[in-house]
Amino acid sequence: MIQDFDLLEKQMLHPSDALLKDFSKIEGDIILLGVGGKMGPSMARLAKQAASLTGSSKKIIGVSRFSDGTLREELEKEGIATIAADLLNEAELAALPDVKNVLYLAGNKFGTTGKEAFTWAMNAYLPGRVAEKYKHSNIVAFSTGNVYPFVPVTSGGLSEESTPFPLGEYGQSCLGRERIFSYFAEKNHTPTLIYRLNYAVDFRYGVLLELAKSVYTGKEIDLRTGNVNVIWQGDANEIALRSLLHCTSPAKVLNVTGPETLSVKWIAEQFGLLMNKEPLFVNEVQPSALLSNASEAHKLFGYPRVTIREILEVTAQWVMADKETFGKATHFQERNGKF
Repeated sequence: MIQDFDLLEKQMLHPSDALLKDFSKIEGDIILLGVGGKMGPSMARLAKQAASLTGSSKKIIGVSRFSDGTLREELEKEGIATIAADLLNEAELAALPDVKNVLYLAGNKFGTTGKEAFTWAMNAYLPGRVAEKYKHSNIVAFSTGNVYPFVPVTSGGLSEESTPFPLGEYGQSCLGRERIFSYFAEKNHTPTLIYRLNYAVDFRYGVLLELAKSVYTGKEIDLRTGNVNVIWQGDANEIALRSLLHCTSPAKVLNVTGPETLSVKWIAEQFGLLMNKEPLFVNEVQPSALLSNASEAHKLFGYPRVTIREILEVTAQWVMADKETFGKATHFQERNGKF
């Protein structure tokens, strides 16, 4: 059994040699817009660690509304500069510092149904304002595999050359985000990379945590969406930072996920073995799923450091130890595009 989760997490999130090598090549400060989300805090901390370990004077800046909690104070204590701002407020956006490297993490997903107008404002309008504000920067703009259609589970997933065909307003608005950033990348010659992530997982959230909790508590697992791609959040964070060296005009599109097409049933069965529990399944596996082919990312950055077996083992122990979680569902089973 794991005795010290904090130490384990620090080890699993420690910058790789490859990241440090690339980080030393990145010129200028780094700003994370939307740092208050699921990935933002760990990404900011990773960037700060990389700066310290490479002896860099790069400033790491996190922007969020910081409307609740202690995140702002925590980041500041770790040497990460913070700015409280509503990115949809023109004056507050204009007042942000000009920074050479931008990681765009802002967006809206959950609660889209019933708040479609706000979702489109966040996911498609705001990117244009940010692209104009940071026209002279390198921009890594986060997107999602939800811009793709469902494909046969035997297809190996869709690669970047595939035509997007999103299902539902969330996916449509995310494709809008991509199109806007791509437009300004060409208009202003702004080096840009569209970062299509599908799905990041961590101890505190994600597909694997949801399945682990379902197995542990005896909740039925819906098998209709029977296959998924996942990647450890630490690896996804490294790829995001290293992607600052691969921004181009026209914008480059990059799928980011793990190399496996995983069976949801297999994942649950592995958790069952680790937890000495019997998974409960309902419904039949459908022949299609939302799957991405990330072979281009693996060519550029190598395979993820943290393997699926490691993630499963640690997640199982995290759940059995009743450790904290974000309490946010991924809705990866959703087949109608409604979030």
